[in-house]
Amino acid sequence: MAGHGTRLLPATKSQPKEMLPVARKPIVQYVAEELVQNQIENMLFVTGRSKTSIENHFDSDPELMRLLMDGKKDDLLGELKFEEMAARIFYTRQRVQRGLGDAILCGESFAGENPFVVALGDSILGMHGLSNCVTRMSDIFTALRASCVIAVEEVPAEETKHYGIIDPGEGEEDWVRIKNMVEKPDPATAPSRWAVAGRYAFSPIIFDMIRRVKPDKRGEIQLTDAIQLLCEEGKRVLALKLPKKDKRYDIGNFPSYFETFVEFALADPLYGPDLKKRLRELLAE
Repeated sequence: MAGHGTRLLPATKSQPKEMLPVARKPIVQYVAEELVQNQIENMLFVTGRSKTSIENHFDSDPELMRLLMDGKKDDLLGELKFEEMAARIFYTRQRVQRGLGDAILCGESFAGENPFVVALGDSILGMHGLSNCVTRMSDIFTALRASCVIAVEEVPAEETKHYGIIDPGEGEEDWVRIKNMVEKPDPATAPSRWAVAGRYAFSPIIFDMIRRVKPDKRGEIQLTDAIQLLCEEGKRVLALKLPKKDKRYDIGNFPSYFETFVEFALADPLYGPDLKKRLRELLAE
C-alpha cells in the first residue's frame, strides 16, 4: 500500500509508484519477495484506482511463458520465477484514498483476530530487498507480547520533518519502547532521529484505534494517530532499530528514486560493472 505518488508526476500519472522500476524489477516486487523470504504465507494488496497493473504483474502469464519457451529464452524465463513465489496473494480496494490508517482498515476482514504485518509498497529494505526485518519484528512482537512493533531507521536531524518520529523510552540495544509518536516534526522539536521505516507488526486492536481517529484537515485517517492512541492507553508499542545493512530506500520523490535506481543498478551482477565504467566516463566529461 502507498499513496497517490504526486511527488513523482508525471511518471506516476498512469501507473502506481509501486510499479516504477528499480534496476530490473518494479519496487513492489522487491517488497513481496522480502515478505516471502520472511515466511509470510498470505499477502493482501490494498490497491485502488489506477493500480490494476500491480495485480497484472503478479498474475501468471502462460502465453508469455510459452513464447519464451518456444524461443528457448531460458534466461528470460528465469526472470518470471517470481510468479511462482510461495505465498497466496489476495487483493482488496481502497475505494477512496483516505490515508494509511484507512487503507489498513480495509484489511480487517483478511486479518481477522490474528496479528499481521504491514509493508509499505514504496519502501525497499536492504539492498535488493534482502532484509530479515519482518522476522525480527515478529519475534519481538511474540516474545514481548506487544500490541505493535515498528521498524525505525536513524535519519539526519534535518530530515525528521519528512517522517513520523518516535519518542523513545527504555529498551535494549536493538529495540526500545515508544512513548509517543510525532508526525513530521520540526528538527528543533523532534524527540529523536528515529524515523518510521515502512514496516509494522500489529495485533488486531489497531483496528479499534483506527476507528477512533478523526480525519485530519485533508480528510485522511493517519496511522500515526492510531499508534499514538495505543501509547496513551499503555499498550506495549515497540520500535525495532534497523541496522545499516537494512537501509530503507524510500521511493517518495525523484531524488530518492534516482539514487535508489543507480545504487541498485550498480550492484547488479550482470550490468553493474559496465554501468559503473560508463558513469565514470560521463562524470569525467
